[in-house]
Amino acid sequence: MLKIASHRVGIARGSLVLFSDFQDGGIMWTGEGPRELRRVVTFREPFREAPAVQVSLSMWDIDQKHNGRMDISADMVTPEGFVIVFRTWGDTRVARVRADWMAIGGVGHEDDWEVY
Repeated sequence: MLKIASHRVGIARGSLVLFSDFQDGGIMWTGEGPRELRRVVTFREPFREAPAVQVSLSMWDIDQKHNGRMDISADMVTPEGFVIVFRTWGDTRVARVRADWMAIGGVGHEDDWEVY
């Protein structure tokens, strides 16, 4: 459980097209076996500590002649950002994917005191 040590909670969210491999014959569309793609997301403002991050597929375009095998997650979460990780395997052919994400965590305020 993430316990937020602040009475100020921030929510950041976004949407990102991860790839469009059908246009240029990229590995997600033409390859087989394990494949992975990573995209860095940087928050506009940092959180006080690493937030809780949820990532979901908001659009996917896959070849209907093959099984749709996909995994999406957040990795390397810090107060400044995280990495979206998309994976597929087998003979799955993925033309394009868009991911939506949301981060929730404590945020600072200009009136907060920093005591060293």
